[in-house]
Amino acid sequence: MIIPVRCYSCGKPVGHLWEAFKERVAKGEDRKKILDGMGMDRYCCRALFLGHVDLIDTVARFKKA
Repeated sequence: MIIPVRCYSCGKPVGHLWEAFKERVAKGEDRKKILDGMGMDRYCCRALFLGHVDLIDTVARFKKA
């Protein structure tokens, strides 16, 4: 739901890159070029960003019973 601070596999800090990635994708840039430009070379970190689904807004609508 929320992007992790570190990559699950290798432990590289990636959380600080999420907002910039999301903004650049919204502008229509190519995801591969964005990730290359941010220095994300490892496939595990790239998969973390490309496979992430931001559900925090959806989950926040429901109250805890």
